[in-house]
Amino acid sequence: MAVYTEVTDEDLSVFVATYEIGTVISCKGIAEGVENTNYLLQTTEGRFILTLYEKRVDASDLPFFLGLLDHLAEKKFPCPTPIHDKNKEALRRLNDRPAALVSFLDGMSVTKPRPKHCQYLGEMLAEMHLAALDFKMSRSNALDLQGWPALFESCRQNADTFQNGLEKEISQDLQELTDRWPGDLPTGVIHADLFPDNVFFLKDHVSGFIDFYFACNDILAYDLAICLNAWCFEPDGQFNITKARALTNGYQTRRKLDAEEVAALPVLCRGAAMRFLLTRLADWFAPIEGALVKPKDPSEYLNKLRFHRDVRGPQSYGVD
Repeated sequence: MAVYTEVTDEDLSVFVATYEIGTVISCKGIAEGVENTNYLLQTTEGRFILTLYEKRVDASDLPFFLGLLDHLAEKKFPCPTPIHDKNKEALRRLNDRPAALVSFLDGMSVTKPRPKHCQYLGEMLAEMHLAALDFKMSRSNALDLQGWPALFESCRQNADTFQNGLEKEISQDLQELTDRWPGDLPTGVIHADLFPDNVFFLKDHVSGFIDFYFACNDILAYDLAICLNAWCFEPDGQFNITKARALTNGYQTRRKLDAEEVAALPVLCRGAAMRFLLTRLADWFAPIEGALVKPKDPSEYLNKLRFHRDVRGPQSYGVD
């Protein structure tokens, strides 16, 4: 989340008047993230998140994102619910940007996840996968295995300036991932960006997932691999197998992984590390103009990539 587009009081009042949510009390920019402009909107009827979708988001994807949130809300899965205007539309325009309102989600993200947080995350991730199985819309993953080479090309010439030998190292890993990537695992809708700041907790239990703007159709266990990367490494870079075991066990209390999914975890985790290494490396050398946050250090995911390259099997992630 971030603020790139300013909205005047007059324009905001006109926009809000097309909904049945009362009148504006306050509207405050949320200076986090890098993708869109976000405001915390307080009206006489409650609190909402107003999002203006910036250039990095393809407007043709927005019906999928908002439709997925509607679908999950209907299944009672905790997530922001799109607010429809008086004409039953969830997607509008504001300041020449696609815009939408969603419900405000109570809770807070955790900065230092503990094993119990990882367990609850795993349970809810599986529940999300199951709830979305009958969602009719689909969206391909633009940042999947097929997209990584082009992403690498955008920053290849700078790779060795970041760390000597990195260009060759990434090239070799990309080839190995291409050779080893599983082709016949269960697929469905995945969140694809479920970092701790995208999961809210209340009294240590998950109160909801947010920020579905990378959601797509892909391998379900790949979503779990993204979470293993995002939740199970300590600040010093050490992998915490206790957290990993809690995460994977929690997931399997709701959706049992089959033998092929378990066997594929090392390569899926390695691929997830590659995906975030490449996007961070690309942003490092081409920071987004106007962003209120600094690009994230690619070194974190380079170290994770190296860890996954050396694991001996799924037991390294606490999976028997």
